[in-house]
Amino acid sequence: MKKRVLALLLAACTAMSFAACGSSNEDNSTADSTESTAGGDDSGEVQTVTAGKLTVATSPDFAPYEFYAVDEDGNPTLAGFDMALAQYIADYMGLELEVVTVDFDGVLSELQTKSVDLGMAGLAPDEKRESIMEFSDIYYQGAQSVVTVKDNADTYNSFEALNKSDVRIGAQTGSLQLDLANENSADADIISLPKVTDIISELISGKLDAAYIETDVAKSYQQNYPELELVLDVPTDITGSAIGVCKDNPELLAAVNEAIAAAVEDGSMNQFVAEANELASGQTYEGLLDENGDIQ
Repeated sequence: MKKRVLALLLAACTAMSFAACGSSNEDNSTADSTESTAGGDDSGEVQTVTAGKLTVATSPDFAPYEFYAVDEDGNPTLAGFDMALAQYIADYMGLELEVVTVDFDGVLSELQTKSVDLGMAGLAPDEKRESIMEFSDIYYQGAQSVVTVKDNADTYNSFEALNKSDVRIGAQTGSLQLDLANENSADADIISLPKVTDIISELISGKLDAAYIETDVAKSYQQNYPELELVLDVPTDITGSAIGVCKDNPELLAAVNEAIAAAVEDGSMNQFVAEANELASGQTYEGLLDENGDIQ
């Protein structure tokens, strides 16, 4: 289910460079396009799905990439370095940012139906996704890990131990981690779940034995759940995170790459990552809000 998160919701985090807002149309239909000049120069005309806006789909269960920071009064604010970068790109292009919050596989669907301009959810530039999206340049270098609980760390510390029929392995639906689980633990009982929070909960409760999770995301959860243990680095030819860009829009792809380069060059990207990690170490909520914009 989509949730609309207006830019005003993120005003409290402006000082820390985190912002996001709104959503695409409720019926997932492609809106009338508009043109906007990217970068405030002569870089060309860029068409977006909604007039004057840059619409971004994300799955807010992937700290420090995207999540809800919760203040002392229990109010959730969309945060994370993906969201900070999304705001930077929108500002760079002279557009208002709108964010559609969905489950991870919903991000892929939004891009496939061209209901949004961008998908930002720690996306790996996997060639299997190239039929439904273009990929920006890499904006963040990440890694992959196998995670379990400390009591099981000595049991599930090898791929051989993970590749048995009685071992229950978790991974997020539609993700690179699910592909890695199928590749490295093909004989295991692989269980795909829509949210990383579900995976963490199942690990802690003992319903899962281990899980494939992006390394920085796993470390972020480990701050709040010290019983978690990262036991294996997972090799992969797909490294780093890219932005999913709506297909058949080369001007938008060029503008996004230009904005990424600017964010890296001026030091903003490093700042976004540092601030996201700081926020993720506090009280957080990871998942979708209810119809009233409250924590479920």
